[in-house]
Amino acid sequence: MKITILGSGTSHGVPMIACDCDVCTSTDSRDKRLRSAILIDKNSSTILIDAGPDIRQQLLSHKLFSLDALLLTHAHKDHIAGMDDLSRFNQLTKKSFPVYASEDVLTQVKREFYYAFRENPYPGVPKFSLHALSEKGFSVAGILFQPLPVMHYKLPILGFRTDDFAYITDAKTIPDSTMQKLKGLDLLIINALRKKPHISHLSLDEALDIIEKVKPKKALLTHISHRLGKHSDVESILPENVFLAYDGMSIEL
Repeated sequence: MKITILGSGTSHGVPMIACDCDVCTSTDSRDKRLRSAILIDKNSSTILIDAGPDIRQQLLSHKLFSLDALLLTHAHKDHIAGMDDLSRFNQLTKKSFPVYASEDVLTQVKREFYYAFRENPYPGVPKFSLHALSEKGFSVAGILFQPLPVMHYKLPILGFRTDDFAYITDAKTIPDSTMQKLKGLDLLIINALRKKPHISHLSLDEALDIIEKVKPKKALLTHISHRLGKHSDVESILPENVFLAYDGMSIEL
């Protein structure tokens, strides 16, 4: 199995026009962070988790010509706004594109992309086949996944586990039942917005505390804002098995 970090950043806290902080002016490519998304390649299948407004740029940079399904963690715009660009896979496969998410998220998708679900849609709009998730395990393109319920402040959202890998983004609190599902991991990718506490996202210390409790062999921090600091500065203070994710990073498991 291969995990590819398409984006390790977040819209949250980034100035709308310009920023002259050390991170935004850094020449280190690892400090150039697009919105969070990953690819999972396993058993000749490729699964995308989240499709924010950068997804076209992200997929083009990886020369991706085949994609089997999309899993959505939640319906905030920085995680779904690029779904329209997945219409290219309709053209390649001549089929509707499979999307897996909670019922509430699918309701929001149908609202945001209403034109894709009309009885007689305009030619060229994306075609999606929607699959509602519960907390039970499910299979996508031959890959088994376990949903991981977490809380994004007061909003229930999902992370996902397959084999000994788990991906969680935008969490603020993780219930005990989900913490138990994070045991025995080779790799955990989890969000860490900044050093200062935040109302709806894990801080660096909070993410490290969760990592210490579940004890994965290796952990990566994602959904990083520029307020966390420069890649090289932050990595120098992390535990030996914890690293900052960066755009384009690939991990073989």
